[in-house]
Parts: sequence; structure tokens; C-alpha cells
Amino acid sequence: MAAIENHLIELLPRNDRRRLLDICEPIQLVLAEVIQEPGVATRHAYFPVDGFISLIARIGEHPGLEVGMVGREGMLGSNLALGVEIAPLRALVQGAGAAWRITTADFQRELARNAPLQRVLDRYIQVSMSQLAASAACLRFHQIGPRLARWLLMSQDRAHADSFHVTHEFLAYMLGVRRVGITLAAGGLQRSGLIEYNRGTLKVLDRPGLEATACACYAADGKSYAELL
Repeated sequence: MAAIENHLIELLPRNDRRRLLDICEPIQLVLAEVIQEPGVATRHAYFPVDGFISLIARIGEHPGLEVGMVGREGMLGSNLALGVEIAPLRALVQGAGAAWRITTADFQRELARNAPLQRVLDRYIQVSMSQLAASAACLRFHQIGPRLARWLLMSQDRAHADSFHVTHEFLAYMLGVRRVGITLAAGGLQRSGLIEYNRGTLKVLDRPGLEATACACYAADGKSYAELL
């Protein structure tokens, strides 16, 4: 496993951290793999290290809409900390990379005896609830360009790189808009010198400029996380 660790695990006291990692297995998250479906029992909890996961809400026959991301700052499977085994959202690997994985049974046993882990997850769940609410408001009130800038910043934070592979079709899927809207918004960011996009590879050229362009939700999410975790 990479030396860089999951932040929630890093917050645990040394002995509690070691005991948790002893019952986790290191895995590689595979790009575009669906590792959780809504309405299905959660088989594993995941603590990403340098991969990241999109959380997608599905309504009827619609393809879905991204309502959150999980990277090194969090975990997938926080519903288990609430005593609920049924997953609420689809989880799609958006960025390949390392993660720690633990079975539901092992996680629940460890949670019952690891009070620091429960406290950390209580705070993480509060942050997640705040971010999910903000995501819904962002979708309703903010324009595509600022939302796209926010999404790119969130992805860059979790990819830990200036460049990553993404298509306009995937962006449209994640943001719940038509592809033409993404094309126009991405073109505007590129003309402003904030990003470079070529054959499916997107590179962030001006991070401060992208932060200035993003809707206020990006800074609010970061503030919420920093205050509690």
C-alpha cells in the first residue's frame, strides 16, 4: 500500500489505526467499476488512498446524477456506521488507485469496540450530509460553468494530479446536463486559460483561476470538512 494514507484512518490513535488496518486488505480500485448498487446489502467498506469514487443517485429510468465524491478524505460504506446494511447510492470508481477494503462483518465488529473510529465516522457522516444537501442546491441554482469548475476541482483534489482522463459524455452524466452544455462550459474554461482539454485528457492550468470561477459550494464543502475533521 502507498505511504500516503486515508485521512480518516490517519485521525485514529496509533493502536486503533493499526488494529483496523490489520483486518483490512489493500486493493486497487478499477476505473469505471461499479462497487456498490442502491438497495443492495453492503458487502464491504472502502477507505480510498489514491483512488476516488463517484456517488450516484438514480431516479427511475434516468442514467443517474453524481451527488458526491469519496477520496482519501473519506470512506464508502458510512451507512454501516449507522447500523444500516442497505446501500443508498450507486458507487462508481472515477479514479483508479489504491484503497483499503474491509468486509461488513469485520467492520461492524471493529466499530463496536473502537470508540475513536465511531467518533471519526460520526463527524464524517455529518460532513457528508451537509455536502449532499449542498449538492442538491447547487444543481438547482448554479449554472453549468461554475458547477463544472467545482467538479474539476473536486476531482483534482482526489486525483492528486493536474491531469486526468475524462470525456464530455461522462461530465454530462455526472452533472446531469446535456453534452452540448458541457462542451460550451468546458470551451469557456479553456478559452480563459484555466484548463486544457485534448482527446479525453483534461489538464488544470490555473488552479486559483478555477477556484475563482467555481460556485461557492466548493469553498463551503472544504470549510465544512476542515471544521469537523
